[in-house]
Amino acid sequence: VQLQASGGGLVQAGDSLTLSCAASGDSFSSYGMAWFRQAPGKEREFVATIRVSGGSTYYADSVKGRFTISRDNAENTVYLQMNSLKPEDTATYYCAAGRPILSAIATPRLYYYWGQGTQVTVSS
Repeated sequence: VQLQASGGGLVQAGDSLTLSCAASGDSFSSYGMAWFRQAPGKEREFVATIRVSGGSTYYADSVKGRFTISRDNAENTVYLQMNSLKPEDTATYYCAAGRPILSAIATPRLYYYWGQGTQVTVSS
């Protein structure tokens, strides 16, 4: 599976942005998909994940209520709708594909495939 993330940009605090991650290959629907982010000088952190069927989603506390992850298995794409953006959301955002157990969904090393990252910058 190859992943291509897009949709990042420079926005103001309070704005919205939608990230997309397009996957190649015919096994997209068999992977849980996630978004992580990494700010300069910080470790990569979990943002959100959506399970294989798309019926279950999980979020980091820092984005809960503001971000929404979704997937379109017919289009091999996962999305991250980001609302009410804050300067602390500034980071490079990565999509990832894997099959971690529920207790380990926030562990980057358990994801097999990664996109190249898309930069999100939120100005105050």
